[in-house]
Amino acid sequence: MRKTHFALTLLATALLASCGSDDDEIGLPDPSSGRGSAAAELASAEDVAEKARGDVDCPADIDSDERAEGAPVDDVLGVRPGLTYDEAVNAVLCSHEMLVMLPVTRGFDLQTYGHTLRQGFTARFAEREKSSKEYMDEISGSFSARSGNAVTQDMLPGQSKWYVTAMGMPEAERVIHVAREEWFEEGRNPTMASAEQALIKKYGPPSRNYLQSARTLAWIYDPRGRLATETSPLFSSCTASSDPDGGSNFSPDCGIVVGAQIWPLQANTDLAAYMQVGVVDSAVGYQALTTVEQALQALDSKRKADEVSEAQENADAPEL
Repeated sequence: MRKTHFALTLLATALLASCGSDDDEIGLPDPSSGRGSAAAELASAEDVAEKARGDVDCPADIDSDERAEGAPVDDVLGVRPGLTYDEAVNAVLCSHEMLVMLPVTRGFDLQTYGHTLRQGFTARFAEREKSSKEYMDEISGSFSARSGNAVTQDMLPGQSKWYVTAMGMPEAERVIHVAREEWFEEGRNPTMASAEQALIKKYGPPSRNYLQSARTLAWIYDPRGRLATETSPLFSSCTASSDPDGGSNFSPDCGIVVGAQIWPLQANTDLAAYMQVGVVDSAVGYQALTTVEQALQALDSKRKADEVSEAQENADAPEL
């Protein structure tokens, strides 16, 4: 079995209140305008979401080919490998009216030769604008928590977040991995057993199903769509991250892989606090990464050759 694989590299990033690159777009206080003072009127989360989302057309319009008949179930709320980048953005934002895209710093260790690839996006619930003091207190609290190795939670009950990984030539990127986390509303938590059965009803009998800190399930397929069992060499080597904050691994030996974790409520471990589900098309993702890397390298080689040819025709001879 070939051991070569591509891995998604994660870099530290601040997850802000809404999408955008400047202070006004992400809901940060503007000291010059006096916003952030007690008298200032800060935008609500709903206002931030409305501004950040723009014109989202729901239900999402999907023109990509549907999943082949008999193929493994490979979507999370309709978002699946093979969708175009723009289709995935629309589908994710249509899953909840409070979701907004966020700036992220993560990507593959891939030489792009100056080209910009849309390698993925994060989406999470918009937050209300914060005052300058609240913002600085939040940064200080986050720093203290990291220094003390404290476990912090960045979501509230009833919220969800996504990360979608994409690969392809510029403006032609397609989804190769998707992960979603959902925190159940207080007082409406499903039982651990019912959440497990809901996953099995959607994805079928799992290759792996066990309980440790969380109920963990996996559906592992080879590139031909055959379900792997414990006797298969793929059973331990093919994985799919279900955590939107996690990385992605791709191998030519693995096909569709679905991973899920159901985490119990601390006050009652028979109830579910939150659930994570991820899907990766491993072999297709590996091929996409390989093809894009080679194509970008070929474009750069052609650029260099064209520059040399132009120099031979037009450049001045050196004076000696």
